[in-house]
Amino acid sequence: MKTADLTGAALNWAVAKCEGYTEFVFWHTGAVTTRYPNGVTVNHNYSTDWAQGGPIIEREKLDLYRYAGYWGAHHPFGNGEEGPTPLIAAMRCFVASKLGDEIDIPEEFQ
Repeated sequence: MKTADLTGAALNWAVAKCEGYTEFVFWHTGAVTTRYPNGVTVNHNYSTDWAQGGPIIEREKLDLYRYAGYWGAHHPFGNGEEGPTPLIAAMRCFVASKLGDEIDIPEEFQ
């Protein structure tokens, strides 16, 4: 799947993968959940929750900008992506910088 087309659970899965998470369970609201053997769960809503996506934007030094009705995000090393919201644009940019312009998404997250 093209990184530029990622949304919802697929985008959240890709960001979580970039963040080092490996055990995933689909969650019906578009978030992706990691469930640990001790019963602890972590919901990943990077593309809609500023508390989760914001620290990545800051850490990765992503630039956000608005143009022609879309949001854009640019990575310092040259990757750029766009999206309907600043978080979606930024998370697509982050994934592209780590995994490239096309990635394989598990079917359950598409």
